[in-house]
Amino acid sequence: MSKKLWGTRFSKKTNALTDKFTSSIAFDQRLAKYDVLGSIAHAKMLAKQKIIPAKDGQQIVKGLNAILKDVISGKFKFDPGAEDIHSNIQDLLAKKIGEPAHKLHTARSRNDQIALDIKMYLKAEIDDLDEFIGQLQKSILKLAKTNSKVVIPGYTHLQIAQPVLLSHHLLSYIEGLERDRQRILDAKERIDSMPLGACAFSGTGLPIDREFVRRQLGFKTLTVNSIDSVSDRDFILEVLAQLTILAVHLSRIAEDLILWSTKEFNFIDIDFSFCTGSSIMPHKKNPDILELIRGSVGKIHGDLSSVMILMKGLPSSYNRDLQMDKPPLFDAVDTVKDILEIFVALFQNIVIEKEAIAAKVQDESLFSVDIVEYLIKKGISYRKAHDIVGRMVRDCLDKGKNISSLSNSDLKKYSDKLNPDVRGVLNAWASVSRKISFGSTNPKLVAKQIDKWQKKQRKI
Repeated sequence: MSKKLWGTRFSKKTNALTDKFTSSIAFDQRLAKYDVLGSIAHAKMLAKQKIIPAKDGQQIVKGLNAILKDVISGKFKFDPGAEDIHSNIQDLLAKKIGEPAHKLHTARSRNDQIALDIKMYLKAEIDDLDEFIGQLQKSILKLAKTNSKVVIPGYTHLQIAQPVLLSHHLLSYIEGLERDRQRILDAKERIDSMPLGACAFSGTGLPIDREFVRRQLGFKTLTVNSIDSVSDRDFILEVLAQLTILAVHLSRIAEDLILWSTKEFNFIDIDFSFCTGSSIMPHKKNPDILELIRGSVGKIHGDLSSVMILMKGLPSSYNRDLQMDKPPLFDAVDTVKDILEIFVALFQNIVIEKEAIAAKVQDESLFSVDIVEYLIKKGISYRKAHDIVGRMVRDCLDKGKNISSLSNSDLKKYSDKLNPDVRGVLNAWASVSRKISFGSTNPKLVAKQIDKWQKKQRKI
């Protein structure tokens, strides 16, 4: 067991249950790399400022670099009996270099140390998340481009509504993901302030150089209030909130794909490698991966709630409750990264069922708005045009007829403005092509958006 960093004042050993309950090494060990890097910068600063002898500083840095090498290579042996990752590394350093190791913690507390570690961890993870989101956008974009001529029935309230380009629908995912990406990168801006030097919560009387440490670790700014530096985890809440919003988008994408893969929709075929079967029904091909993605999002919401509740009742300055902010943070980051990675591969293996889709866009109810706009262009008010088409649709449904089967005289019963050329409106490709408003499903506009995203992807 690692030696406790605080035990001298105590006249009695802590109870074994206390040791077990308070230990965080099981989860904060993943911060080892950042803990060592922060310690190296701190040791260099202590030596530069002559707070510790230069020789001791050199030994400390050498020992820490050896530990860092083992951490990166996976050879580092974590002590399950250690109180936390800080104690674990401190103890190992003492075994490697002896007495100089005990000078490393000068002008530092675990309070500002852990705040530093988490910020360094998040900066790296945000870069990874940015890359994963970009890869998913790229996969979706490729599917959109290769199916740019496919028109699907669009839905509102899960009821058939109007024709839209499949590529237009897919691009809506990319837009949402881009906002997610920007939100996460924006959060990084507020993470990028270096807290080391705040010590326990009030700073130090020793002549440290926080600016030197900032430059060594690549932070943009310094935190300016020592209490705030160690006590607030709003940057974790912000990241969790952004991840939750991203997760909601991913869940909605999963739901679309689940619906589209059903026999009732039959828009897509999901590769067997992303499906499972039934233990009782031999014919089943279940989109279990997508269902688990959808289910996992609830867990991410829970992670945000967990830290939000953790923070809400804490008095200012450091409290041990903050030890519990890491498991939900790590869980949310890991889960979102896993989902993004799965989605990248899944979108690369989706088959579009073009023939089945083509049959579905023959439903003439899809074109009711097109007929309304046809009448508006002939001088009829919107409200009156809506009523005309509503009666026509109702009568056709009651009689089991299609609008295209109505005779010229039948059309005139509804409006003298309805001429035979209205039948030309009843076409999916013509419908999407008539959309001219910016941001619409018009093929030319969608092609421009695809081109825009392709250029953007090349820059990322």
